Amino acid sequence: MSNATLSPQRSSLRGATLPKWFAWAVAAGSLALGYAISAAVGLNSDIQWALIAAVLFVIGSYSISAKIEGSRQAKDRIATSLVWVAFLMALIPLASLLWETVERGVKVLDGYFLSHSMGVVADAEPGGGIYHAILGTAEQVGLATLVSVPVGVLTAIYLVEYGRGRLAKAVTFFVDVMTGIPSIVAGLFILSLWVLILDMGPSGFAGSLALSILMIPVVVRSTEEMLKLVPNELREASLALGVPKWRTILKVVLPTSIGGIITGVMLAVARITGETAPVLLLVWGTDFINANPFKDPQESLPMYIYLQWANSGGSGAAFDRAWAAALTLIAFIMILNLVARGIARWKAPKTGR
Repeated sequence: MSNATLSPQRSSLRGATLPKWFAWAVAAGSLALGYAISAAVGLNSDIQWALIAAVLFVIGSYSISAKIEGSRQAKDRIATSLVWVAFLMALIPLASLLWETVERGVKVLDGYFLSHSMGVVADAEPGGGIYHAILGTAEQVGLATLVSVPVGVLTAIYLVEYGRGRLAKAVTFFVDVMTGIPSIVAGLFILSLWVLILDMGPSGFAGSLALSILMIPVVVRSTEEMLKLVPNELREASLALGVPKWRTILKVVLPTSIGGIITGVMLAVARITGETAPVLLLVWGTDFINANPFKDPQESLPMYIYLQWANSGGSGAAFDRAWAAALTLIAFIMILNLVARGIARWKAPKTGR
């Protein structure tokens, strides 16, 4: 008997696999073929050309993968292709909007524009700025935040830590209802109560009350979800040491979830910053600087954009100012989102190795 050992043949369970650059090659081919088809049939719209290329990309990915890798991998390829196509379809309009705003908004956006108001400048004349609108937006959003954050955070604490029975169900129901309230309804409610019944007149604070109605449910929902993520073991450990429940919430639960709570609050602030309907009904707007949000009409960025666009007739100095104000508003909201992400990362629980 031979001492030689027979080595068994290796059998690979892995079939043929396409290279990593396969998807990029199919995408490039789909774009070229889609453009050729569009040119051949006389389609002048870029949207139609992009849709043809997207369909060709999905079909090409599935067909080639099914022939080489098999039907199972081909189904995975087609799912991945659909995800990428959906992502690009959502990204392209956003990128186009941002590019258009930057291209048109930088014409008059400078230090003078940010530090002066319209004053005695007519809508058809060049010059003027948005300082009064920036000041009004900052004060109105700040007041709405001061009203909404304590109410929203305390309501979320009640629902998570104390809420039981019919009252908690009723609060949850009304929070859900408030989440879907249109901004114009909130503005009409404050208009009837604050302006018509109490006869307080238009002001920045009246607009802040309407904005707080829109902000409260967002704060409640985001804070509630963050509080639910706090492990119950932390609460039980604190209570086992004889710490009162209110102190456990204050010293254990809130510090653990503070990063997510701040993020939710800042996202709610970003959500109300661009609202126009409540401002149109309750703040009215003015071309002059009004630093007192509790008296007389006040300007805001959304209102400024609307008025400049309405008075521009689609061209002229007012048209350029409207685009510059829109770019400023987008930059303001983008900064808020970046700050929220930074705070969330800074306050996130540290994990060991």
